[in-house]
Amino acid sequence: MPTLTVPLSRIEGHARTSIEFRGTQILAARFEATEKRGFELFCQGAPAEQMPVIVPRICGVCSTAHHIAAVKALEAAFGVEPPPKAITIRGLMMLGQLIQNQATSLFLFTMPDFPGREGLPSLFHFDMQDAGLAARALEIRRLGTDLITLAGGQFIHPVKAAVGGVTSGIGRQEADELRRRFQEHLPLAEELFSRYRELLMGLRERIGTLGDDTPTHYIGAVEPRHTYYGSTIRIMAPDGTEAEAFEPCDYARYLTEVPLESSYSNGTLYGEQILNCNSLARANMLSVMGTPRADAYLERFHREWGHPAHAILLFDLARGIELIYGIERAIEILEEDLDGSSGAEGDLRVGYTPRDGEGCGLVEAPRGPLIHHYNISDGVIRRAKFIIPTQHNILAIERALRVAAERYITEQGISLELERAMGRVVRAFDPCIACATH
Repeated sequence: MPTLTVPLSRIEGHARTSIEFRGTQILAARFEATEKRGFELFCQGAPAEQMPVIVPRICGVCSTAHHIAAVKALEAAFGVEPPPKAITIRGLMMLGQLIQNQATSLFLFTMPDFPGREGLPSLFHFDMQDAGLAARALEIRRLGTDLITLAGGQFIHPVKAAVGGVTSGIGRQEADELRRRFQEHLPLAEELFSRYRELLMGLRERIGTLGDDTPTHYIGAVEPRHTYYGSTIRIMAPDGTEAEAFEPCDYARYLTEVPLESSYSNGTLYGEQILNCNSLARANMLSVMGTPRADAYLERFHREWGHPAHAILLFDLARGIELIYGIERAIEILEEDLDGSSGAEGDLRVGYTPRDGEGCGLVEAPRGPLIHHYNISDGVIRRAKFIIPTQHNILAIERALRVAAERYITEQGISLELERAMGRVVRAFDPCIACATH
């Protein structure tokens, strides 16, 4: 029984794919996380109040989401409600992560997959019009990193979210300067997204598909004009109706973790159903984003591909819509009073008394709903559980890999396009292996 193993690049962390087949029959398609992190064990015995500075080290890319999820879990355990302005500043941190992540995923991870000709293993067959594409893409990515730095104190492993609120506000001058840069760069983001779409449609014309389009369930924690801060987790059925809505600490009633024999990451099922999360899930779960340009793009997306839409390469188009939305929404929020220097008591942070107990913190990370679940006793973490977005997608990734294998392993042999298709499938979901192997 032959096994075809394909290592992966341009993803967060270390993973590979493998296909077992006999003749043209596909016996198994696997997405295998090959690294082990163990952060749930690392956190046992740690002082609970230190978790917001410990857990960002899970991942240098997803550190903002982990930082805020940890703070929200502690606030749930301690019974703390942060002030509205603090929540707004935390939302800016999440928008910053969204912008830098979507720019990275779109223009640095997946765009190199699109040019080229069938059967050629090499990539980067870009035309001269794309010669400056990488440099321009990095300009957009930097907007996200600078927003995280402004709102979170530093880009890698932000520090300004704290139990009860945030440690400081954002001055008017700094907010205005960054807002001006966002306004100047919004047309560039739209230009890059337009070119991205052209290349993706060219790929579709060349290979004749946008990948696995099996109707599936979607999971997310979003609403119009949101900042990916998260409140209620929702599950959408394949026909677009809402199947469930639940609080973060109720996840075990609705989601089942599935151990995977050949991977250090588990998968997730809703009942017996495969789930999708990330950008396509959010595009399917929302009728509008809540900002002018993003709403126009989303309306076109629904008109062209359906609502809900299912083909996996549409993750990329949804990611581009979110990039535009993140910039537009940040421009709106940066116009607000975020300084916190008015002297009003509790403007940015409220006091609290630590206590033992249990708490769950939810954010809608760029890759989907992220939950931190802590059990606290004598002021220390007795048990930490991380429910990672990439887990929700792993079984969908494996199904999409099987579809690709069935397309390219035929009576005529194994097409050289298969290796490229395996990479495209995985990168469409934008997995984070560093987080998923906690």
